[in-house]
Amino acid sequence: MGVSETLFAAAQRVLPGGVNSPVRAYRAVKMAPRFIARADGAYVYDEDGRRYIDYVCSWGPMILGHNHPVIRGAVDRAVRDGLSFGAPTRREVEMAQLMVDLVPNIEMVRMVNSGTEAVMSAVRLARGATGRDKIIKFEGCYHGHSDCLLVNAGSSALAGGRPSSAGVPEDIVRHTLTAQFNDLGSVEALLSQYPGEVACVLVEPVAANMGVVAPAAGFLQGLRDLCDKYGALLIFDEVITGFRLGVGGAQEYYGVRADLVTFGKIIGGGMPVGAYAGSRELMEQVAPCGPIYQAGTLSGNPVAMAAGLSQLRYLKDHPEVYAQIDGYAARLARGMREIAAKAGVAVAVNQEASLLSPFFVEGEVESFAAAKGSDLDRYAGYFAGMLERGVALAPAQFEAMFVSAAHGEEEMERTLEAFGEVVHTFSFEKEKVPKRKLS
Repeated sequence: MGVSETLFAAAQRVLPGGVNSPVRAYRAVKMAPRFIARADGAYVYDEDGRRYIDYVCSWGPMILGHNHPVIRGAVDRAVRDGLSFGAPTRREVEMAQLMVDLVPNIEMVRMVNSGTEAVMSAVRLARGATGRDKIIKFEGCYHGHSDCLLVNAGSSALAGGRPSSAGVPEDIVRHTLTAQFNDLGSVEALLSQYPGEVACVLVEPVAANMGVVAPAAGFLQGLRDLCDKYGALLIFDEVITGFRLGVGGAQEYYGVRADLVTFGKIIGGGMPVGAYAGSRELMEQVAPCGPIYQAGTLSGNPVAMAAGLSQLRYLKDHPEVYAQIDGYAARLARGMREIAAKAGVAVAVNQEASLLSPFFVEGEVESFAAAKGSDLDRYAGYFAGMLERGVALAPAQFEAMFVSAAHGEEEMERTLEAFGEVVHTFSFEKEKVPKRKLS
């Protein structure tokens, strides 16, 4: 038994499922999780001393790679001044000013502690500002674990919500309506069915929690038009896409205006942080200016702000980072498609900017329904095969791969080589294929 297995056995005695976030348990891939000891650049190292090319990137925020010297230096300096004050600091003002300068259509920002808290607060603001109760979200889009957003709408896009977690009363989610991503008709059907009752339409601009599914041409602008028509607010959940698609986020990338935008750990350089932002008119309805309450002792934490400021300033000053990471993601996607086609294995590879994901399914994946058709057992085999060959991926089909600025030519070649070996085992499963470790 390795060190990770020993730690996992101990963890299961004191942590639910042995983890502090469910996907870390590796249940979807039928393995014991790797316990990570450290990370640097494009690599993570587990407690057994094994090195992996990392495409999890702490679920997205490590745009510059792990342990970047600019971010590490900023954190070191901030720690010397203290860890937390529960009082205003210079850095949170500088962060808000930088975000307002970079992101279109926002004038004020409120810092919080996580993406979940950011989205929960933005929805409360939308309800308070409009005087309406209902919200529309999309099946397969994840917005954190707040009660009103833990909804499974079943097979009907026109049905009200039902809890997808025990402990969430049905009465809390009865105002949460679920539409289908990339289907404007399903959204308008809900808006017309509940005229004057929908406070907001909440969407991941790139759906990155059903794997990676990009918005169809005109979909996001169509949401903008529908919100204008029916008097609802449009919220972009940019916990994943914010500052990863570009320094202006999805609004700049797609040229579509949102009323409110939420951000997560990317603005903390990977540290625990979040924010929601919008126009002055909307944001000044938040306490202490207005009647919509939200608070947090650790909001705007000085160390997290130092980390986030250093990353965002670097990205602002080095726009070539985006061409690099987008180009490498496109190269991986192209290479995976070519390898799978030659092997005769059905794989759809979706890629948008620096996010990508393979689906083991026939045909294209443009919706949650198509994503759910993926062969989950094959993904589990793919995950295990890649991990054995020194490539760390998300331990579940319905997640994204993230490329960082620390990934380079060597990592691309080794990743595609590993992918080719694994796919070959799927094509010729009865043959013994050498499993050469890459590091």
